[in-house]
Parts: sequence; structure tokens; C-alpha cells
Amino acid sequence: MKAFPLKNINILDDNQGMDLRDYFAAKAMQSLVMNFQGDPGWNAYEQAFIAYQIADAMMEEREEKK
Repeated sequence: MKAFPLKNINILDDNQGMDLRDYFAAKAMQSLVMNFQGDPGWNAYEQAFIAYQIADAMMEEREEKK
């Protein structure tokens, strides 16, 4: 599923916008960076891992609500 699907383009084109999972992860990452900025116990790889865990949970919850 795409976060920002493009309209009126070739249906065979697979590049039709940002994946919703990536969008959720980016939003989660933004919050993690702002809330744990400067914490020496957190590095970018750990924050990215957690951001995708949050995104996956959001995707699962979204599917359950359908």
C-alpha cells in the first residue's frame, strides 16, 4: 500500500509513491530522534530498528480495523 499514490500514471509502473510502512517508520523515527536526541545509549541503527517495529505494529493494527 502506498502513502501517497500518484494518479493517472501507467498501472504497470511499480513506483507509485512512498510505501505506507516507510511513511509510518519515518514518522516514528522523527519522534524517536526528537525525544532521545543526545542520549548516548541510542544510535541511529537502534532508532531505525525501533521505528520499523512501530511501523509494523501500526500496519498490523490498521489491518485489524478493516
